[in-house]
Amino acid sequence: MNIPKDFKEKLDSVTNKRARFVIDTILEKGYCSTEDLRNGGYEHAPRAARDVRELEIPLETIHIKNSSGKTIAAYKLGNWEQAKNSNILAKTSGRTQLSEKLKIALIARYGCKCNLYGEIYPERLLQPDHRIPYEIGGDPDDMLNTDYFMLLSPSANRDKSWACEHCSNWKVKNKNVCQSCYYAFPEHYTHIADAVERKIDLIFKEDEINLYEEILKQANTENISIQQFTKRMLEYYKNHR
Repeated sequence: MNIPKDFKEKLDSVTNKRARFVIDTILEKGYCSTEDLRNGGYEHAPRAARDVRELEIPLETIHIKNSSGKTIAAYKLGNWEQAKNSNILAKTSGRTQLSEKLKIALIARYGCKCNLYGEIYPERLLQPDHRIPYEIGGDPDDMLNTDYFMLLSPSANRDKSWACEHCSNWKVKNKNVCQSCYYAFPEHYTHIADAVERKIDLIFKEDEINLYEEILKQANTENISIQQFTKRMLEYYKNHR
């Protein structure tokens, strides 16, 4: 692969583990596919690609066939000279600082709370994320407008990424579908990743762990899942309140 010297130096300087995997795979094969990422232990391909792009390295998204013949996304290096000349790198270099300003604005609006789980988390763990996935809606004109973003805990961010990537709308890219989805607007949704479902996320912390263990013990006694047992408790409460 013929790579300009300054571009090669830029690639060699990357230490981020996930971005490093993408780059090394591209240098070895010419591309890095979602299948490659999954095999490498990275389930969230768009986020891995974003890690690379936010390091001021241009990537292009292509489509290839995976090992079973299914069409999947893959990434290859973009045009380095064109990226420099079009000022793309200057835009991406400022994204980290912008993300910190956005995080401060989101915390001021929502507090240090995960917008999906509704739980308080340490500020350092919360991550700003597009309500409508970037791959579907792109960036808003105002990157500090908190209407377009949410705060997520690491586990919620992984949950959302997996659900969005496996949603039927991931290929259709209809923003209206996202507008009523749990993963974009949990405050008022009508579906979860295009499925007619409702969801309650419960996080047990500190002293609440004992309650969780008791629920799990009772569920195991009845040989049902903890989710089924919780539903049974709610049904009992509804009928006996």
